[in-house]
Amino acid sequence: MPRPIKPARVRTLSEPDRSAWADYVRQVKAFEGRDLKLPDPPAPAPVIQAPAHVVQKPPAPASKSHRPVTLVTGLHPAGLDKSTWNRFSGGKLPATRTLDLHGKTADAAFHALQRFLLSAHAEQVRCVEIITGRGSGEHGGVIRRELPHWLNAPALRPLVLAASHPHALNPGSTRLLLRRIRSP
Repeated sequence: MPRPIKPARVRTLSEPDRSAWADYVRQVKAFEGRDLKLPDPPAPAPVIQAPAHVVQKPPAPASKSHRPVTLVTGLHPAGLDKSTWNRFSGGKLPATRTLDLHGKTADAAFHALQRFLLSAHAEQVRCVEIITGRGSGEHGGVIRRELPHWLNAPALRPLVLAASHPHALNPGSTRLLLRRIRSP
């Protein structure tokens, strides 16, 4: 069965955009024999008042609606194509930089990780490796246990697209795929 065709989305300018365009058009001189068309003023929006018995909820804060999804090591994230994920999770995508956190306290390791990721992201490095070590406990050492929490912290989560162990037998090393910087 053929898929239905979606109608084209109509885009309109916001009031600040209309104002900026009108200011720009006033500064431009038209070609000889042509007229400049100023954008139409926006139609006033109809004022609709809710009945007195209806309680209006305040809008939700914008920060909650744009919160990144929790990063899980070894889970294919949305927004990453399958071939890149397979190369990355299979250890075929080489890490450009490595940070070894062996012998550091948890506090020092967190600050080193933060500096390392901010620097790598600013320099547009795509893949990095964090070595935490296996640790002596049943579930690994403190740094290995804390790394997923640190990566999901508000300061670092927007920088990281995906996380994976480069080899299934080495949980003491985590590779991170950093997000690309998009130019405006």
